[in-house]
Amino acid sequence: MKTPVSIGAASSKSVQRCRKKFLFYFKKGFDTPKYEDWERGYKWNAHVMWLELLNKKEFRRLLDAGEYTTIANHAARIESKTNLLFSFEKMALRDAIKPEEGARSFAEGLYDFIYGTASIEKRFTNWIAVVADLPRKQTRVLTWPLVTVFGFIANPNEHIFLKPRITKIAAEKYGFDFNYISKPNWDTYRNYLGFAEQVGVDVADLHPKDMIDIQSFLWVMGSDEYPD
Repeated sequence: MKTPVSIGAASSKSVQRCRKKFLFYFKKGFDTPKYEDWERGYKWNAHVMWLELLNKKEFRRLLDAGEYTTIANHAARIESKTNLLFSFEKMALRDAIKPEEGARSFAEGLYDFIYGTASIEKRFTNWIAVVADLPRKQTRVLTWPLVTVFGFIANPNEHIFLKPRITKIAAEKYGFDFNYISKPNWDTYRNYLGFAEQVGVDVADLHPKDMIDIQSFLWVMGSDEYPD
């Protein structure tokens, strides 16, 4: 994994406590059937589905053909195979991409975010603007989970998924200074990538493969599904 920033290590005691908790649930780390079944499998399957339906060549072909609704529906369908978004976020996404103009903005913006050649900062900032301008029916579209879920699914070597409450709890337990702001922004995401990079260094001996493993590690730290 390669991220744009590097931030100092958390305290060794905090890191060791978090490692101990993760290994309590997954005794052999990231390479066990239990971990695959509970955490990694469905996220990786969504990534594989993305590579089948919205790989760069196929995504470009659909864009050139004006198949914006097809692209948007593919993305929503792939995400629906996971439990990453809340139901209200899934609903907001469906409402946003239902109109033709919403589907077009979403599709064009998503392609540039995932496959564009600009810096990650530029791509992420532009993607936030795209999501902010999508049609809104009832619930808001601009949430951290929604702006990070597709990058995470499409390219887990570069992007990580942000669930605010879980991540804040995980950062506190880890001893990491997470500079969280509720409105999606580059500075918070850059800080989060730094957090992910530090975790990757600290658990390198457990051989995390990508951001799916790092996000899963943090989920174990912060989620009620995994009591301390």
